[in-house]
Order: sequence, then structure tokens, then C-alpha cells
Amino acid sequence: MVVGGAQYAALVPELPPVSALLATAVSALGGKERDGQVTMASAVDHAIDTKEHLAVQAGTGTGKSLAYLIPSVRHAVRTGRTVVVSTATIALQRQLVDRDLPRLSDALREPLGRSTEFAILKGRNNYLCLNKINSVIPDEPEEAELFDAFAVSRLGREVQRLNEWASDTETGDRDELAPGVTDRAWRQVSVSSRECLGKSRCPFGQDCYAEKARAQSAQADVVVTNHALLAIDAISGIQILPEHDVVVIDEAHELVDRVTGVATAELAPTAISAAARRCAKLIDERELDRLEEAAEAWHTALDELPAACWDRMPDGVAAVLALVRDAAWAVRIALAPPGATTASGEPEDAAVRNQALTAIEEVHDSAVRALTAFDEPDPAKRRDVIWLAAEDARGVTRRTLRMAPLSVGGLLRSRLFGTATVVLTSATLQIGGSFDGLAITWGLPAQSSARGNTATANGGEAPSDAETVRWNSLDVGSPFDHARSGILYVAKHLPPPGRDGLAPVYLDEIERLITAAGGRTLGLFSSMRAAKAATEALRGRLDTPVLCQGDDSTGALVRKFADDPETSLFGTLSLWQGVDVPGPSLSLVILDRIPFPRPDDPLLTARQRAVESHGGNGFLAVAANHAALLLAQGTGRLLRSVDDRGVVAILDSRLATARYGGYLRASLPPYWETSDPEVVVKALRRLTTATV
Repeated sequence: MVVGGAQYAALVPELPPVSALLATAVSALGGKERDGQVTMASAVDHAIDTKEHLAVQAGTGTGKSLAYLIPSVRHAVRTGRTVVVSTATIALQRQLVDRDLPRLSDALREPLGRSTEFAILKGRNNYLCLNKINSVIPDEPEEAELFDAFAVSRLGREVQRLNEWASDTETGDRDELAPGVTDRAWRQVSVSSRECLGKSRCPFGQDCYAEKARAQSAQADVVVTNHALLAIDAISGIQILPEHDVVVIDEAHELVDRVTGVATAELAPTAISAAARRCAKLIDERELDRLEEAAEAWHTALDELPAACWDRMPDGVAAVLALVRDAAWAVRIALAPPGATTASGEPEDAAVRNQALTAIEEVHDSAVRALTAFDEPDPAKRRDVIWLAAEDARGVTRRTLRMAPLSVGGLLRSRLFGTATVVLTSATLQIGGSFDGLAITWGLPAQSSARGNTATANGGEAPSDAETVRWNSLDVGSPFDHARSGILYVAKHLPPPGRDGLAPVYLDEIERLITAAGGRTLGLFSSMRAAKAATEALRGRLDTPVLCQGDDSTGALVRKFADDPETSLFGTLSLWQGVDVPGPSLSLVILDRIPFPRPDDPLLTARQRAVESHGGNGFLAVAANHAALLLAQGTGRLLRSVDDRGVVAILDSRLATARYGGYLRASLPPYWETSDPEVVVKALRRLTTATV
């Protein structure tokens, strides 16, 4: 007999309130309750009970994982329904599954009356495919690798190691493979959901790692996943995640970018040719020749065009796209006529045909998407942004047409917020002092009565039915006393940054600050070129070591940086959000400039223009919001424990002089501010002396 939600709840004994469960868990884990954590746990519990969405900004050190896990676990035990927790990074997934949830399950076993069941679920291509590795079904080589002996030999070594690992692994989870392998090698032993034969047809279906993970998640109280899989579950209409009524999105500031990435498609000549090669020996050569001719025509068409955003379809391109579309569809019909199934024949043959079908359908669907992108004459109302990208790979220039959604707000609004109660949390959710900037991009109505510029930050008019989509926001603060623990130094005396790299006065300033700090510096640069230039210049001018992103794996560099207090580490975007180094090894964070998006970024530029077409301030709604979010993340690297002290130095004088400077500073923690370099140098010297 299947027990429904109300019947299940009636069978469960009355559970302690969230406040009592939190106190029990904190005591069992040897911690102490924090006001922000208590406030957040209560708010999450209230959101779940009232089914109102909630956005919570919780600073580093708040203990937000426990604050959302405890009400989530209580809800799952009380109702028998699964709660999904989505993260942006593998590191947080592992923290939740390997540390937080096991300890929480032990701590709450007695008050809840049973252990908490939890599982991690990823996309199918994150798991080893037993059928593929046993059938030895190779992927097509990349065009640039066809004449690269080193790349081929490296691929062979990695695939051999994967075959050896396959006999030892219990989960088949790529993230458990150390050291890792390239994406190219992993594709040799994995399949996408579209390529999969299905459990019933596959000869290894009963032992399939992906199926085991999915089965485990179906029985779990809490399922931990990632933003990408959450997006695929919402976009595809195919149920991947187990039935759930509550979703907690940690690292929610990353949600829009991850969903946009999943919803982005591309069409490259190499992809068309690769699809044709996959179909070799499966269909008549006439269809293959037609597809290869279409690939060549597409290559010729793109080769004559500049890399740029398309406001309209370039002359002659529509005809070539139609050629690609029709040729791909002819191959698709030849592979599997309507009503036919790919599951006939031997499993290995079916797997080969499935992979060929997946490749050709992606070509066809991308061509159709590009052809229909300009049906709407108003660029601000189009669903997609289309641009031609040119990238160099091993000396070969690849031209690829890319298609990304102008906004994902409508998608999230209907497919996520419309189907479950959603709790969004991060240390950085308020932009310019308001939650509205991010909320609009999520598809939620602005909370402020004066909607102003953020009202169209999603590239269109903001939803106005606040009565039907109810959500609340809460900033629970931080356990850190920012004004006493950190200094925000804006180098107002420096000239605004130029386009020709770091000026000598910038290098002088960096040298002076690092010398005063005795190393202990994380340098966050807006480009890898700037990071490498600063590293090269300062290695000859400093008495302390300087590491640069790219010298080794990011994880290894961060460990070296943390282990030696005199070392400095320079890098770019991933370090802005991925470094957690408490203690004396990090006393100074330097940002070379305000991290505005590149002016030639086609997607953000299109979103900015869409805002302006509706009368909004596109610069503030898109470019400034993008910069504010990264600034908050970057400056947040400084204080990682209550005992940390230090300086955030922003060398871009525009933060102090430009009209938008106040808006950006409102997004930062409340550090004590100064523009006096002497004050900062003396403070760093005192701090260095105190920690030696």
C-alpha cells in the first residue's frame, strides 16, 4: 500500500522543533550556537511550512549548511518527501555528503527516531559506463588531435588508467578518480543520458553506477546535486531528480550562469563532421556525403565572417543552415526511421547507433534553433542571443556559432519556483544593498516598490504578479566584525586602469603592499595576462615567493600558498571565488581593477541592450551587478575565521571617484575604509610583526 503525504505524517511521532534540533546538533558537533545560524534555521523552517520562497544572505562562518539542512531533514522525516540541495561546486557537494550530512545524521538519530538517509546525484556522464568500457566504443578524435602524436599517446595512457580504475571503483564517480583525466579521455568511458541504452536493454544495466546512484537518491531524505543537473531536470521535462517539494540552492549567486550554460547550444563545422563519422557504416554513403558537403559549406560560410554578435542573419547564412538542417534530418531518418527503435540487434551495435543519433540530433536541433532565432524582429524580445566565436586550439582556429538564452528568469520561474518551495542562500546575494538585482534574474518580482533599473535586469520587463509568486529575503549577517578585523583600501591616488596592461605605478603599489605584508598576499587580477605580467615583474623585485595560477593545478597552488605564510599567489577568476585560507597565510587581498565584464562579451552586451530598450539602466543592471557580485566574492577571501585580520586593497580608483562607486561599495562587507596608503602600509607592518 502506498502511503500518501498526509497519511505518512500521521504515522510519524511529533518531532522536536528546529530550534531544539539545532541546539542538539551544535552541541554534538562541539560547536556553539550563532545568532545568524539560529535566525536562518528558523526562517528556512518557516519558508518550508508556508511554501514561500526565501533568499538568505549568510556570511562566511555563519554555519549556513546546518541552518538549512536541519529544517530540510526534519521536513523529510516528517512528511516522507525528499529535499533537494543543489550546489555550484564539487567542493561543497563533497563537504555536504562526506562531512556535514553524516555527522548530522549521527547527531539527530535519537531525536528524529531514525538515521537520515542522503545521497549524491550527478548527471549520467559523470559516471563510468560499464557497457562502453567493456565494448570499447571509441569516440571520434578532435580535428586538432588527428596529427598530434603527443595528444593521442596521452589519451591512450589515460584510457588505460581508466580501464584499470574501472575494476577497483565502487561508485564509478569521476570525482573519485585521483589524479583526474582530461574530458576527452573521460568521454571514452562515459555516455550522456541521450546516448544511454537504458537499464532494461543494457547488458550491464543491473550493475550500472548511474542507475545505482539514481535508485539510492529515490530512497533518500536529502539528495545533493549540482545546479547544472537541476537545470537539466527543469529544462528537459524528463524527471532526473526524485520527487521533491523543497529545493535548497546553496551558492545561489552562481545559479543563473550555470542554468545559462546548460541552455547554451553551439554549431561548429567540426561537430557536423564528427557526427558524420559516427554514422559511417550505419547508413548509405549518399546521406553521409550530403552531410559532409553541408559541413564544408558551413565551414566556408563561417570562415568569411568576423567573430561578433549577430543582430540579424548574415547574407547567405540561412541557406547554408537550411542545408545543414536538411542533411542532418536525412541522416537521422536513415539511422532510425519514424516508429523504429535503436534497441534492436546486439547491445554494442545499439550503443553505437545511439551515440550516432545523439550527435546528429544535436546538429539538427542547433541548426533549427539558429534558423528560428531571428523570427522575432525586436532583438530585445528574442529568446536567444546568437554570436560567432573564434578560438585558437593548438594552432587551429575554430569558428563556432553559439546560442544562449537572453534570459533564464522565465524558465526558472515556471520550472523551478512554480513546482517547489525554493530556498536560495549564499554569502553574496545583495547587490548594491538589495536582493532585487539577483531576484529579477531568477524570475522573481522585485521587492522594492520603486523597481527602477533592476526591474529589467533579466533582459525584459520584470514579472509584476508579486501576489502569486511570494518570496522573502533575509540577511543574517556575519560572525565577523568587519570594521575591526579588516581595512578596505581604495588606491584613489592611482590613475584609472588602462587597456595596455598594468601600469608601472600599479606594480610599484603592489610591491609596496606585499613588502609591508611580508608576503601573505592573494592577488586577484581581471585577466590571466595581468596576473602573469605582475608575477614576472614582481618575482624579481620581492624577497618573498610568488606563485601564479597555471604553474600547477589550482588546488596544489592553494595548498602551497596556505602552507607558507611568506608566499603570495596571483591568479584570475577561479581564485576570486575558490580560495578558503584562514589564518596568517592570508593577510592581504589585492584586486587590480573593478571586474566589469568584457565589453565584447556578446551575451552580457545583449542583456544590457535589452534592459536599455525597456528604459532601464543597462550598465547598472548588468555590468555593474556583474562587477559587484565578483567584488563581493573577491573581497570575501580575506576573512575566513573570526581571528583573521587584514587588508583588502582595490587599486582601481574608480571605486572612489566614479558615480557607480557607491553602488559597488554597498555590495561589500562593512570594512573600515581608507584611501591613505601610509595608513595601510603601517597597518600591514603591525600585522606582520604580530604574526611572526
